[in-house]
Amino acid sequence: MASSDHFQFQDFDETGNLLGSNTDATTISIEEEDVMPQKQRGFSGMAPENEDDPLANDDKAELLSGQKKSAPFWTFEYYQTFFDVETHQVKSRIVGSVLPWPGKNFIHLYIRRNPDLYGPFWICATLVFAIAISGNISNFLVHFGRPEYKYVPEFRKVTIAATVIYCYAWLVPLALWGFLLWRNNKIMNLVSYSFMEIVCTYGYSLAIYIPAVVLWIIPYEWLQWCSIVVALCLSGSVLLLTFWPAVRDDHPRVSIAVMSAIMTFNILLAVGCKSYFFSKPQPALQADSSAVSVKSPST
Repeated sequence: MASSDHFQFQDFDETGNLLGSNTDATTISIEEEDVMPQKQRGFSGMAPENEDDPLANDDKAELLSGQKKSAPFWTFEYYQTFFDVETHQVKSRIVGSVLPWPGKNFIHLYIRRNPDLYGPFWICATLVFAIAISGNISNFLVHFGRPEYKYVPEFRKVTIAATVIYCYAWLVPLALWGFLLWRNNKIMNLVSYSFMEIVCTYGYSLAIYIPAVVLWIIPYEWLQWCSIVVALCLSGSVLLLTFWPAVRDDHPRVSIAVMSAIMTFNILLAVGCKSYFFSKPQPALQADSSAVSVKSPST
């Protein structure tokens, strides 16, 4: 029986022995596992998770919900999104506007859900300066070689060209968007486009006029009109192929009227710029000092 005492369980005060050997040691109990990390973060200067920035919480909520708040249209942030476009996207849209493909909708193929103002803005600006500079050069070449001619640059052409081009690129899309919105309220199955998508389409459709305007410098009337016809066909094809699906389910008279109005404004822009900025001046009639005055016969 005495040997059974050796197999009895005994309590060893390990904690006491360890503390006795090392007085600087600290002990952690199991119950304090959830409390210590928070205390350690507090001592280290880190804020607890429940005290995050409210703006970060808003961003997380937007990401989780899959929606992002849009800025009001009168703020700079609203228009900044329309200039956030890649270079290859602008190039593909310019190529698509210069080489329209039959049966392909320009908005659905290139612009849908990502319209930009970067390309249309610079296309319009380039076209304005191209018209003004080419018009001055053409006027100089027509009068070149005449001793009585003195070249004077016409800077007012820049202002006039800018007014015409930007009014066409903004006011015509605004009127078209308002009309399509009105017809869409009456006929629910019509295809609807946003205002920025229409502005983007009109802006890129003007890209073909830039090389055409450069060709207008050459003082040959037949070449100038040939370039006008080619530019009108390509630019008009982009507009017709894009906006025809939006009105084809409407009344036939309305559809034809809308398509006719689109082409009419396009033709007026091209022919008006050609006639005003590149019109062939009338030869100046010089008075002949040796001319004999004709007297009316006396009765």
